[in-house]
Parts: sequence; C-alpha cells; structure tokens
Amino acid sequence: MTIPETVNDSAKTSRGARAYKTFIKVLQYLLLTLIAIVLAFPFFLLISRSFMTEADINAAKIFPTHPTFANYKTIFQKNNYMLYTWNTIKVVGCNMILVPLSASLCAYAFSRLEWKGREFVFSCVLATIMIPGTVLQIPLYVMFYDFGWLGSLKPLIIPAAFGGGAINIFLLRQFMKGIPKEMDEAAIIDGANAFRRYLLLLPLCSPILIYVIVGTFSSGWSDFFGPLVYLTKRETYTLAVIIYQDSLASELSGANLKMAAGAFMSLFPAILFVLYQRKLIDGIMVGAVKG
Repeated sequence: MTIPETVNDSAKTSRGARAYKTFIKVLQYLLLTLIAIVLAFPFFLLISRSFMTEADINAAKIFPTHPTFANYKTIFQKNNYMLYTWNTIKVVGCNMILVPLSASLCAYAFSRLEWKGREFVFSCVLATIMIPGTVLQIPLYVMFYDFGWLGSLKPLIIPAAFGGGAINIFLLRQFMKGIPKEMDEAAIIDGANAFRRYLLLLPLCSPILIYVIVGTFSSGWSDFFGPLVYLTKRETYTLAVIIYQDSLASELSGANLKMAAGAFMSLFPAILFVLYQRKLIDGIMVGAVKG
C-alpha cells in the first residue's frame, strides 16, 4: 500500500468516526427532547386548561377556543384565594429567613469552633435524618396543643428557628469546612469574637445559602400535611390545604377552576427554578465537593 492510499484510508476512517459521533449526539438530543416533551406535557395541559371554559373542558380540547382569565378571577374573588396566598407567603417568608439563619449558626459551630463532644453531637444531628416524620407527628401535635398553638401559623414557623433541619446543617457545614481557617486566625488577631467571625464567613457561603433558601421555599410552598394537621381554622389555611378542601367541598366545581388553582400553585416554584437553576446546581455541587 502506497503512502497516498494510507492517507486516504485514514481520512475516510476519521470522517466515518466523526459521522458516527454526530449521529449518536443527534440521537441523544432527539431522545432527550422526546423525554422533555413527555414530562412537560402535563404542565402545559394544566396551564392550557386553566384558560378554558367548561365547554372546552368537556370537549377534551388541548388548546382553549377562547382563552379567558375568568377562572383565575373566580378563585380570587369568589373563593378569596388572596387570603390563603398571604398565609402561605407568611409561612414561607419566615421559614426562608429562619431556616438558613439557624442552620448556618449550627453549621458554624460544628465546622469552625472547637468544643468537647462536637463530633458526637453532629452525629446525633445526622441520625435524626433516619427518623420518619410520621413517627414524630403525634408527639409534635401533643406538644403544640399544650402550647396552645393549634389553629395558628406558629407550628409552621417557630420550629424553623431551631436548627433548620439536619440536611441543611450538613450541607452548610461541609461548605464551611472548605473555607480556609486562615480567615478565622486573621479575624482573631483583629479581636473579632466568634459571632463576628460567623458574620464575616456568611457572605462566602452564598452559593449553598441560595440552595437552602430556594429549597426552603419549595418545601414550604407545597407543604400539605403540616398545615392540614395543625391549621383548624379556615382563615388560617395555606394554598395547598384550601385547594384540597375546596375540591372536596365542590367549591372548585369545574375542572377549569381546579386547573387554575393548580397552575397558580405551580407558578412561583417554576419561576424560582428558572431564575436560580444554575445557582441551585452550583450550590449543591460545591456543597458536596467541599470538606
């Protein structure tokens, strides 16, 4: 075989390999697009039917014939959903402040301060992750009943000030352990106490703090079981509970009203995810690698 023939064979092999890689990549993108369409279709149908009339719903149409905001107008004016939205915002807003604050304080103590029994206490905190939430439900209910908190938003807000959850403490601790301790040493030389050093460290933890805040919002906004158990007065209901109660009581009589309520319930988490999806991914990856 001559040199030109060898070069031509090598070029053909290279072109064939590139064509094969391109084919595989196109196939992967087509498969991922198909999966994305299948996963997004129920959400699209939810949004579309929230703008439909009952006639369009009964006709099983995918797109509304005459889009209308009447369904949203009904749930906010007739069913007073603005009140329940405000209740949900109060719960979620307080949790978004208290959970990162309390969890970061605990994480700072576990990662930056030296004290006897630190690792044992941290192990006990992590062990609480393995306790099913349903096991604690009755003791918590009895405790909140003795405190006189049932029927108010207190059981959904005040516990957030006591640690913020073991998983959040763990993530923040792992992140803080990756920050050089020379910062603490320099701050000590300047006369900073432990709390002052904590305040200096906090801005450096913004990636993982954003992850914790967004996660707190998502879990609080969609929380159903807690409000269902502790809220006994209709005027204190959150969105998740009132949608469930109105569906049972036929207050949301038509499928279009239920779709409108569900679409509104899904709106804010969807917007938050779109805005912070990059920071969410970066935060959890950095939190997993550091430490």
